[in-house]
Amino acid sequence: MIGSSKTVTPRPARALVALVAAVLLAAPSSPRAGEYPTRAVKIVVPFPAGGSADVLPRILADWLSRKWGQPVLIENRPGAAGNLGAEAVALAAPDGYTLMATPPAPLAINRNLYPKLPFDPDAFVPVTIVARVPNALIANPKVGAGSVAELIAVARADPDKLTYASQGIGTTSHLTAEMFKAAAGVKLVHVPYRGSAPALNGLLTGEVDVMFDNLGVSLGLVTGGSLKLLGVATAKRLASLPDVPTVAETLPGFGSITWFAVVAPPKTPAALAERLSADFVAALRQPEVVARMAALSAEPVGTTPQATAAFIGAEVDLWNRVIKSAGIRLE
Repeated sequence: MIGSSKTVTPRPARALVALVAAVLLAAPSSPRAGEYPTRAVKIVVPFPAGGSADVLPRILADWLSRKWGQPVLIENRPGAAGNLGAEAVALAAPDGYTLMATPPAPLAINRNLYPKLPFDPDAFVPVTIVARVPNALIANPKVGAGSVAELIAVARADPDKLTYASQGIGTTSHLTAEMFKAAAGVKLVHVPYRGSAPALNGLLTGEVDVMFDNLGVSLGLVTGGSLKLLGVATAKRLASLPDVPTVAETLPGFGSITWFAVVAPPKTPAALAERLSADFVAALRQPEVVARMAALSAEPVGTTPQATAAFIGAEVDLWNRVIKSAGIRLE
């Protein structure tokens, strides 16, 4: 009708509008990678403050907060060998605002120790491997051994007298010590703690005799004279510690490292995981970050989500073999 203000939309156009509306309604509420982040990001560390598991993500958080223009907060949620913090992240929204930075236990070890976990380790979305840190055999100064061979001799002379600390049941410090016991043919008494810092404190006070720990925090205690470094669990001597022998020089083939990964909650969009990975890798290439990690004997890595998944899968198989071989059971 002439003069009418009514507008009629052609059928093909109405169909297109309806299709676009349906797609928008079905789209996930997670932010697109290009829009991220618009508010504070929380990184959950499922272990206590003070150890490398806590310090390394704090180094990255400093740089990322400047890059993103948003706060990056570290939240320690220790307990049950990392399971409590991992469960919290597994239940978090898959929007990139809650992440987990962790050593191997909740991702690659606990599934082989616990009959049932409150989360599915395979459901986490891999982001990147942050760093590798050498493990080392350290001792309280009162222990009458100045080398790996001497420690083995002391342990064989008096079985079950020497005690060893760990960061908790199923941690790499625990499993590495069990590998050592099997390789050396000795008996040591396990004293589990809740994290690296309490375990090191027990070693410092003489509550326990020895410990396999990553060098991130313990090296400073060694150089300060509070602890003895008997050997490093790397294939070759460290360039930074050329006078320190490897454990493998006494026990051929022995080796162990601690690694740290960042993962996102289940169902996090792949594009967002890729964006997160790229930003973490960028952080790991910064000279200031590299220098701060070097002070903790940490080697920055930085991997894609796909490479991270493959690496963790290989570690699951490795530690499963160690657990079965040592006959480790939860107490």
